Amino acid sequence: MSERSQATGSQPVAPTAARDAARAQAMRQPSDGEDLGGAEAPAPEAARDMPALADPIADLAAAMRRPEQVDQTTPASSRDAVRELERRLLGADRTMKRREVAAAAGVSLLSARKIWRALGFPNLGDEEVFFTEVDEGALELMLGMVRKGMLTEETAISLTRSIGQMTDRMVVWQVEALVEDMVQNQKMSDPEARRNLVNLLPDLIDPIEQMLVYSWRRQLNAAVHRLAVRAETGLAASEEGRDGSEDDISLPLARAVGFADLVSYTSLSRRMNERTLAQLVQRFESKCAEIISVGGGRLVKTIGDEVLFVAETPQAGALISLAMSREFAADELLPNTRVSLVWGRILSRLGDIYGPTVNLAARLTSLAEPGTVLTDELTASTLAGDDRFVLHPLETTAVRGFGDINPVRLAPGTGTGLVLD
Repeated sequence: MSERSQATGSQPVAPTAARDAARAQAMRQPSDGEDLGGAEAPAPEAARDMPALADPIADLAAAMRRPEQVDQTTPASSRDAVRELERRLLGADRTMKRREVAAAAGVSLLSARKIWRALGFPNLGDEEVFFTEVDEGALELMLGMVRKGMLTEETAISLTRSIGQMTDRMVVWQVEALVEDMVQNQKMSDPEARRNLVNLLPDLIDPIEQMLVYSWRRQLNAAVHRLAVRAETGLAASEEGRDGSEDDISLPLARAVGFADLVSYTSLSRRMNERTLAQLVQRFESKCAEIISVGGGRLVKTIGDEVLFVAETPQAGALISLAMSREFAADELLPNTRVSLVWGRILSRLGDIYGPTVNLAARLTSLAEPGTVLTDELTASTLAGDDRFVLHPLETTAVRGFGDINPVRLAPGTGTGLVLD
């Protein structure tokens, strides 16, 4: 008997013949002539309106093996809507296999697979009808830049991976936001909301797509200024107080790196139900994003109860850090934060940042008292003399990987600090 069976007091259930037959049918490999993207075999209406498989795990496995297949637990009344939404999103019906798409685009299957994997597509067999003419065009577009010498294949794959990974996270975020809205404001159950998404999305596709392109252009313009136009100025500004022996001397960008960490998040999460925990995390992330944006910084990533951000100057980073500490202390629904800030040099890759500056900021966060902001001695020296900040040197502390450092507590001085709407 399994541990789970012992805990619940139930006995293992022997598989039935019907379940075995259902599993065998679900996991059956398609014949060479079977069209995986086409309509399913006709079935009596009564049979189509009831769950097709006795074993939901086998049904799920079948849908996972064939991503384009509508899950057989989907009511028949919803299947046409699902397929129509797919046609609109994909731009055409699935009619092509992987070798046909690669040949039509004039590329090797190996090169095509590299692009598909970078986009996050599943591993496909030669007989699976998964692609459309739109997929062919996308393949030609990306690899065409390699043919013209605009990009190396490695760079093209890296750019493609950035699109695949970012859009994957984006659409999951959007789907969950829409589902949550229907659950909270329309009083649907979670399964009802997820089914209703098929009816809701058609009216949202075009506006969201337009906003995506608009935002990408604005963000790219901002990145050009941050990462190219002003890069040398930032490096020159970071020379103050250095002797050339620092670990980050060879890194190409100068940034103020900050962490904000919710206090007692782990213990709180154990006491909260799913919805309350989701609301806490969303409130934390949205408030951090707002403060960082108003302060002219960039939110690099969120990791559960922690936010990593950067700013172009130590002063901007300090204002953001103090605003975070202030706003979370005043928020009755959220716990306090520990915040850290370090001015130094970093490496920016894959949308993330790396280097000793990032590591030191992370270490300082764990040393900070709830509701306070910690920085290091070098960063404090760049803020000294600015009456917007008050600096309180603390005792020398041994920090793993850095030896003895002199942390400094950062507090607000004169002025209003960062003003939020």
